Amino acid sequence: MASVAGTGRGADSRAGGGADGGAGGGSEERYGEWVVVRRHGGRVAELVLDRPRAMNAVSTEMARQLGEACAALAATRDISAVVLSSTHERAFCVGADLKERNSLTDAELVRQRPYARAAYGGVLALPMPTVAAVHGFALGGGYELALSCDLIVADSTAVVGLPEVSVGVIPGGGGTQLLPRRVGAARAAELIFSARRVEAAEAAELGLVDRVVAAGTDREVALELAGRIAANSPVGLRAAKKALRTGWGMDVTAAMEIEDAAWRAVAFSGDRTEGVAAFNEKRKPDWPGE
Repeated sequence: MASVAGTGRGADSRAGGGADGGAGGGSEERYGEWVVVRRHGGRVAELVLDRPRAMNAVSTEMARQLGEACAALAATRDISAVVLSSTHERAFCVGADLKERNSLTDAELVRQRPYARAAYGGVLALPMPTVAAVHGFALGGGYELALSCDLIVADSTAVVGLPEVSVGVIPGGGGTQLLPRRVGAARAAELIFSARRVEAAEAAELGLVDRVVAAGTDREVALELAGRIAANSPVGLRAAKKALRTGWGMDVTAAMEIEDAAWRAVAFSGDRTEGVAAFNEKRKPDWPGE
């Protein structure tokens, strides 16, 4: 939910450069005004939230753009890891655009809902591993975008939370389902019911984020992590993510069947053949990705 206002310096302030965090490399494609997909070397893409004048508050139009960008990324076979980042210096994303919401009729809110679901669901459904690079405010829908990623790297300025009940709504981007999977039902209930904000150090202790890094380095560290991930088998990464996501919460017998199906999808792939050959030949694999 958007509860803070401010401006940023635009796309170059926090989201410029290549996969090593430096200058150059790759290409980018803009999906409307506020969402950018930047390609880096080594099969890494960066999904950039770029609405700095609103601290990346998710309006209907921004949700539509984010959904389109995620659909395009999901269909791209030569990307093995995605970093979700922000151009704003003091915020990852403050959630839903409450200024816009205040102007919507009930009928308009109903029509807006599919775009919101496509945005949050699009991040969640990305078939390749995803890493959120979080700094500053990640509140409400902003934190839900991070929760939709597989890993969350936060810098020491990060403040996260799901404060929706404080304005008469509930998390609607997956928070009630994704947070318990991270921290357990009771802890998620306390955080959602109290609507409290959690600073970086406590967030790491509670498992709300996976790693806390120095201020201003969240994107750099997330891109480095994504690069290490993307060096591995594209087929293996997607199958492992599917097994992790699908099997979670099932009884162990059903979950083992999910893992077996994922193993079979990889075991007879070109990636498995190349990986074994590269190991025996003591060289880096040249993954075919199929």
